Amino acid sequence: MTTFLAQLLNGLQYGLLLFLIGSGLTLIFGVMGVINLAHGSLFMIGAYLAYVVAGYTGTFWLALPAAIAGGLLFGTFLEAALFRRFRDREHLDQVLLTFALILIFEEARSILIDNQFHSVAVPALLDFSVPIVGGFAYSAYRLAVLAVCLAVAALMLLFVERTNIGASIRAAAENPEMVGLLGVDARRIHMLVFAAGTALAMLAGALAAPLQSVYPGMGDGFLILSFIVVVIGGLGSIGGAFWAALLVGMVDTLGKAYVPQLAGIAVCGMMALVLLVRPAGLFARG
Repeated sequence: MTTFLAQLLNGLQYGLLLFLIGSGLTLIFGVMGVINLAHGSLFMIGAYLAYVVAGYTGTFWLALPAAIAGGLLFGTFLEAALFRRFRDREHLDQVLLTFALILIFEEARSILIDNQFHSVAVPALLDFSVPIVGGFAYSAYRLAVLAVCLAVAALMLLFVERTNIGASIRAAAENPEMVGLLGVDARRIHMLVFAAGTALAMLAGALAAPLQSVYPGMGDGFLILSFIVVVIGGLGSIGGAFWAALLVGMVDTLGKAYVPQLAGIAVCGMMALVLLVRPAGLFARG
């Protein structure tokens, strides 16, 4: 029972990390129509940034604001310098651009750091276990990651659903042509969405750094699962990305724990079923 409870909490935490990555991906894809295969590399950059910042400053806590600020700046630069020019191009051109970015990011990582596996220590403040029930205790840092991800999810939902800018983002995801007719500056919306998506992916990488090794290509698996989250949740739907990420995180974690041979098949099978029954996604509007 304690093992099952631990796996449930691990699945919840994994799903929430997937949400941070997938929510940015679904907005970028839904609003801009850009297939960003380099989104997983942004997760990796966030993890390496946490490793570097924690190593140089001696504290992990500075890595989180560094990941957010760095993601906003880097995302703004990428959108203005590259993605804006490819937004109206064919999807093949976008795929080639983002694949080239993956190669550039990996080569830059190799030159600036190395190709070794690294670890980031859990912050001393949270390096203990919290009693849950009976003799079962769970990592305080993992619980903190849960809390941070839930807080970010709540803020995102409030921003997208309750603000004028959020309404413009929703409109751009559902009907991009109408946004221009209403006089909304689409370029600002695209820049904001891409910068926010980049920041979320890098924040997820920084949060995940103490939970696993920091290594080359660590974002590849997250990218694949994030695309599955987008398909299941529906393009441009933050709420859909949230519930789909939890579903995928739970199925993947429990599958690997109890039936590892079928875990990948179960996740991909869910996506295939959704495509057959509701191609727009389970939580897509309309």
